[in-house]
Amino acid sequence: MLEYGDTELYVFYALFHHMAGYTFIFFIWNFFEPVLSGFLFVVLNIVNYTRMFQPSYCLIHSSPIIFQQVPKSSWSKHHNGLVFGLGSAPFFLPSLVLKHGRAERSSTILAILTDDNTAMTTIAQDTENIGLLDLDPLLKPYEAHFRYQMKRYNEQKKLIEKYEGSLEEFALGFQKFGFNKEEGCIVYREWAPAAQEAEVIGDFNGWDGSNHKMEKNQFGVWSIKIPDSAGNPAIPHNTRVKFRFKHANGVWIDRIPAWIKYATVDPTIFAAPYDGIYWDPPPSERHQFKYARPPKPVSPRIYEAHVGMSSEEPHVNSYREFADNVLPRIKANNYNTVQLMAIMEHSYYASFGYHVTNFFAASSRSGTPEDLKYLIDKAHSLGLRVFMDVVHSHASNNSTDGLNGFDVGQSSQDSYFHTGERGHHKLWDSRLFNYANWEVLRFLLSNLRWWIEEFKFDGFRFDGVTSMLYHHHGINTAFTGKYDEYFSEATDVDAVVYMMLANNLIHKILPDAIVVAEDVSGMPGLSRPVSEGGIGFDYRLAMAIPDKWINYLKNKKDEDWSMQDITWSLTNRRYTEKCIAYAESHDQSIVGDKTMAFLLMDKEMYSGMSCLTEASPVIERGIALQKMIHFLTMALGGEGYLNFMGNEFGHPEWIDFPREGNDWSYEKCRRQWYLVDADHLRYKFMNAFDKAMNSLDEKFSFLASPKQIVSCMDDETKVIVFERGDLVFVFNFHPCNTYEGYKVGCDLPGKYRVALDSDAWDFGGHGRVAHAVDHFTSPEGIPGVPETNFNNRPHSFKVLSPARTCVVYYRVEEPLVESTNDKSASFSNETKTNTIVQNERKIQELASAAKNDSDVPPSSSTEKITATMAESEGKIQELASAEKTVADSSKIGGLKPKAAADKQSDSSMKGGLKPKAAADKQSDSSEKGVLKPKAAADKQSDSSEKGLLKPKAAADKQSDSSEKGLLKPKSAADEQSDSSEKGVLKPKSAADEQSHLE
Repeated sequence: MLEYGDTELYVFYALFHHMAGYTFIFFIWNFFEPVLSGFLFVVLNIVNYTRMFQPSYCLIHSSPIIFQQVPKSSWSKHHNGLVFGLGSAPFFLPSLVLKHGRAERSSTILAILTDDNTAMTTIAQDTENIGLLDLDPLLKPYEAHFRYQMKRYNEQKKLIEKYEGSLEEFALGFQKFGFNKEEGCIVYREWAPAAQEAEVIGDFNGWDGSNHKMEKNQFGVWSIKIPDSAGNPAIPHNTRVKFRFKHANGVWIDRIPAWIKYATVDPTIFAAPYDGIYWDPPPSERHQFKYARPPKPVSPRIYEAHVGMSSEEPHVNSYREFADNVLPRIKANNYNTVQLMAIMEHSYYASFGYHVTNFFAASSRSGTPEDLKYLIDKAHSLGLRVFMDVVHSHASNNSTDGLNGFDVGQSSQDSYFHTGERGHHKLWDSRLFNYANWEVLRFLLSNLRWWIEEFKFDGFRFDGVTSMLYHHHGINTAFTGKYDEYFSEATDVDAVVYMMLANNLIHKILPDAIVVAEDVSGMPGLSRPVSEGGIGFDYRLAMAIPDKWINYLKNKKDEDWSMQDITWSLTNRRYTEKCIAYAESHDQSIVGDKTMAFLLMDKEMYSGMSCLTEASPVIERGIALQKMIHFLTMALGGEGYLNFMGNEFGHPEWIDFPREGNDWSYEKCRRQWYLVDADHLRYKFMNAFDKAMNSLDEKFSFLASPKQIVSCMDDETKVIVFERGDLVFVFNFHPCNTYEGYKVGCDLPGKYRVALDSDAWDFGGHGRVAHAVDHFTSPEGIPGVPETNFNNRPHSFKVLSPARTCVVYYRVEEPLVESTNDKSASFSNETKTNTIVQNERKIQELASAAKNDSDVPPSSSTEKITATMAESEGKIQELASAEKTVADSSKIGGLKPKAAADKQSDSSMKGGLKPKAAADKQSDSSEKGVLKPKAAADKQSDSSEKGLLKPKAAADKQSDSSEKGLLKPKSAADEQSDSSEKGVLKPKSAADEQSHLE
């Protein structure tokens, strides 16, 4: 296949390949390209003039092209069967692939381009606007790549529509190929161009195919009609069948039909080959779906599960057992989506389902197709959507019972796979699809439609997308994020076009479908719509996140954890491209590694998980970090969340499928549900927190919020503070420091309360944070001027943050009805703020005017500024005096009005447990009635000196306004100096949130 700048070479080769060898062509091409290009331009114009080609075939342009494959069935529709009108037979052109400076020959059939000028015009219009370039201007240098990619996609789509009716009709291959019932017979069709003879065999004919010979048409499709017998199908339901064919060397071989709907193996025979099963149950045995698909969730919270290993017992679990016993657990933990692994039939169980042998068959280890339908219907009844882990990146290398059995050494154009090195994955020992082949496209696209329509799957997780995207398959490639790594001759455009077609098809058939890509490279545009030039996935997996956590747990001490590095890893994703975040999936716990909980607590999980004994430091740390790591990943890592089965409660050990190396044991290939069900074991705490995490998103939809602002990531205090939606998250990873009165920034003013607390008793914590406390905000700095705010946030409030905990705060929606005093206070505060802002503007105007007007004496400008500031101070003192009157009248009535920010009670005084953690040995500062921030954590200095509120060091850099006797306007936080010296009652500012200890 020709790539990148090979357009002229293609035309040259098309005209002269019968006249010269490849060596001559490349010699000429390398040394005489300018002359040859001009010559070819003249030749093509002559060709157009003589109408050997239609005008639309003149393809000399700046961007490269690749001719697509078209089924032989469409040849007769072009110029009396001629591709280029050069004879009485189709004109085959072996294409060239330019790789690393050398040419490789490929025997793909070059497609017939339509001679419909209207269609070509439409393609040009479709590639005119590449929306991705507007979203990311840095992609502009790669515009030619995107236009070429879009052109290839549109050409392929137009060809499919022209010769198959539509993309949706093209994807109905399962109604034509394989076994299908028609009027009075069963029709069986198989694409096998390399076969010389073929017949169908099975139980129905005693495995003797002599009476069931198949016929081959000119397109390589074998077919046979098997008439019914006495009104009954000639092939009984649930009986074995195979495709027998003879290839060029005269050897007859038996293979499972490529489109088979069910395949089984004799469990009593070790390493027995699979048999294809004719599956056509009578209506009484067919599962009838009773429940509609649940609506598309705002954000997917995905529970990744493997049906086979979901049993508590050491055996392969069934679809029905999973439906009845595991689905209720998933629902109870507030997940909204189940992602099922290993559904497509795979002969090797230990492959985790990734070496697929039969693409249209549900794995028979766990039951029949009807059993799988029961599972999906049950999930829908619980409001759970179901995704399938689909594997279209490669196929099993198995020949006896897999698709690879149809490869008998023929050329790539007659095979599902590439030939030679390109057709094999070196690391996976599997076969790689030829995505440019027409019948391969039909097979794979039909496969997606089959699972959606026959089984009611609601979406897919595409496995191995990185391998599909690049010719090097990601092997020995470190992706650093440089765009040259994504857009070069290493990109497999055939595979990209297939994925674009696949995503287009899925969303046409099921508009509410969700499709997730497993890609580690970070390909730009992967999760953007095809209409914008993207590949069309809805989400991609954030695969770097679990690697980061594993690295920290294995290689770093707790005190060396970097909050900035962790935050960067969690937020490092492309703008507008959604991600599914996860701390661990099945990959992190397969043999050779461990679950995260086991990494944290290891052998102590065998003896230290009982609630009847005091938790050891290892268990305390392990449970705390298990909760924090998963929750931080969920809250900051993406727009969706994924958890693998069992990790929600900290499943111990690892996963190891039965194999020769473990004496075919199922001991590590199961889920120990009794651990979380036992009330006296600490697993229940991690499970409860997992449930609460999902419930929080269900209530506040923070995963779907585009608002994600990190205001603090302090490597010294080990604290991360951020907002997601209207929630404020505070994570304290310090191993021992607890911070009282810790100041956190936020966007919206008001009253905040605890929404979720990992230190709560219900989650195995110590209950150090009082949940009944109201946290009132204080304005910070000048509104609309971020540099004057606290950590660039316009408001703040203070919290208690114990070591190794995470606490989420939500804003309480207050009723609009206010008391007279509240209205007065509100009016007063608003007036004060307006006064400060207005006078500051006057000061800025005066200063600006003085700077620009050289005629005005400096002394005059200073006097005006001083007068303005004095006027501001006078007005504020008047308002303070008015507040005093209101306060005094309230005292007479027995009511003491509290300023909006001064309603917080100390959590240790009102039913709150004052935490004295091991590290919390800081002295109480009640001597002066002021809550003193803890030393190591809260570096804010005490402001009690002289009654002045001292500005906070790093956050509030405003200088004290007492200098020179002038009142310096203090941000919107209204941090006024104490006016009691003049006999004026000092109103409590909104920044003074600390309550007095009594």
